[in-house]
Amino acid sequence: MTRLLLTTVCAGALTLALPAAAQDAGAPAADLLNNAYTGKVYSPYAQRGFPERPLWGDSHLHTNLSMDAGLFGNRLPPRDAYRFARGEEVISSTGQAVKLSRPLDWLVIADHSDGMGMVGDLALGKPELMAYEQAARWIKGLDAGGDESVQAALDLIGNFSQGTIEPELLALYSPGSKLYKNLWERVIDDAEAFNDPGRFTAFIGFEWTSLIEGNNMHRVVIMRDGPVRARQVVPFTMTAPQGSPDPRDLWKYLSNYEAKTDGEILAIAHNGNLSNGIMFPLEAQWNGSKLDETYITQRSKWEPLYLATKIKGDGEAHPFLSPDDEFADYENWDIGNLDLSEAKTNDMLAGEYAREALKRGLAIEAHLGTNPYKFGMIGATDSHTSLTTAEEDNFFGKHAGYEPNPGRMSHPFFENERGKIMGWQMVASGLAAVWANENTRASIFDAMQRKEVYGTTGPRMSVRLFGGWDFTDQDLNSRIPANTGYQKGVPMGSDLRVKPDSASAPNFMVYALRDPVGANLDRIQIVKGWLDKKGETREKVYDVAWSGNRLRGVNGKLPAVGNTVDVANANWTNTIGASELATVWTDPDFHADQKAFYYARVLEIPTPRWSTYDAFRFGIDLPEGAPTSTQERAYTSPIWYTPGS
Repeated sequence: MTRLLLTTVCAGALTLALPAAAQDAGAPAADLLNNAYTGKVYSPYAQRGFPERPLWGDSHLHTNLSMDAGLFGNRLPPRDAYRFARGEEVISSTGQAVKLSRPLDWLVIADHSDGMGMVGDLALGKPELMAYEQAARWIKGLDAGGDESVQAALDLIGNFSQGTIEPELLALYSPGSKLYKNLWERVIDDAEAFNDPGRFTAFIGFEWTSLIEGNNMHRVVIMRDGPVRARQVVPFTMTAPQGSPDPRDLWKYLSNYEAKTDGEILAIAHNGNLSNGIMFPLEAQWNGSKLDETYITQRSKWEPLYLATKIKGDGEAHPFLSPDDEFADYENWDIGNLDLSEAKTNDMLAGEYAREALKRGLAIEAHLGTNPYKFGMIGATDSHTSLTTAEEDNFFGKHAGYEPNPGRMSHPFFENERGKIMGWQMVASGLAAVWANENTRASIFDAMQRKEVYGTTGPRMSVRLFGGWDFTDQDLNSRIPANTGYQKGVPMGSDLRVKPDSASAPNFMVYALRDPVGANLDRIQIVKGWLDKKGETREKVYDVAWSGNRLRGVNGKLPAVGNTVDVANANWTNTIGASELATVWTDPDFHADQKAFYYARVLEIPTPRWSTYDAFRFGIDLPEGAPTSTQERAYTSPIWYTPGS
């Protein structure tokens, strides 16, 4: 069931260790040798068209240009964010030296399109802004610093969430104004200055911040293109008259962009867990508009990815929706919507989480002919510090007010009469891995479009998933199993090829290599969702590869891997788990007439959570309720099966 791989991923390659008995068995048969190598030429590295390694990046980072980031005290402009992402040491907004363990390969700075640049002028205390009561209040909070600055930021977020910012004030920092156009030009210039094809990719993008009375429907918008096309437009906002909170209008903007510029663009939805059920509608949008052909086809076209894990809670699964999944209760934020203006109820959850959305997509497709939620999965930070820090031991918080300090865990991150989110509940997550052929805007964007991507909660583990009909264990006995993966099957993000008459069920070749500077692996799981004969959606989680000699219990569950975390010293050991795991798994519950999807979830062994590092480094006690350890993970994009296709 479990295979242990010995060497590192090198140009997409792995080596399988054979048991001693197999090594002593003599020369293999000639036909086995002939079939084992499937390269086009003798050199296995020549004439290869598939991606060789994952490129790591963050698709959602805010700088001081975002209203909420600046009000919380972020003073770092986009140029510092790019410098940090490519591996340079910078000084944070609170005066602390910070550096990544390893540079990123790419970055999307996605500042809020509404009110972009306003806080810079507030921080300067521009006299013309003092005529607006709200602006004067926020300037006062900024000048005071500390908690007053935080309260000013929360006040701004609350007013923006409820659509109550003074219209004339917001108009100064909206499309149509000269100030806004000039700022967008500088955003493009900064991205172009740091874009270094082959070494580091800086995308041009923004965040469309749709809020329906505090219910989150945010999208990150990413352009494949450079400055010539990007300068022909300005970002789309959610605020009328130039903008709209309706995704249908965002998709019109995206369509108009491509028609006007002959370029390419996409959107990534995120934080459905803060939407209070409206991110993934089943029958109608929040405003009562029924899901029709336009909605399902446009969403499928323009939103190929979903941001499944980030600083504001993990969005893959929820225990209420997946009670049989022992790992579904991972860093869930399920108290309320974005500004806690409405508390969460269980009936909202199905419209919020990735796994349930993937299932809903199957049901919608059965009725309307198109799956609007046929998305790949990635991670991102959504940090508002200009610092893309997703590692537990290097976590600089959501915003400048929660950069490392002894009180950040015990201070409420957000609190009102409907609920409270404590500082320790921030999540050090996540990153996006893209299987791209080269480190360029075009290649990474194309990989996003074909959904050959996966997300992690922070570690840089390498994960491959291929689906097909005739993979065998022998296919893993190669330094380059990806050769066979692409030849005999399809990668993550794809549809299974047409079922051969000779095949009884699809099988999946999946393998994972631990982060070179991280923790060993606990297990690989395949998550399956399907539409049964009654038209109801189902799901099941299968343990398919795991470390050690563990056996399933009478309940069918695999025992826990163990826990080596030394809480007092914020440390752990790799004395449990495996450095590499791989298997070929065949679906034992397959029905040829039922639509289905499959994705892999890879779990590490337990390691110290960022809160444990804080307790150790500051010499303080952990707040009540704060976990001491975490099991970091990766989520691949699914592979879909459609009967008769």
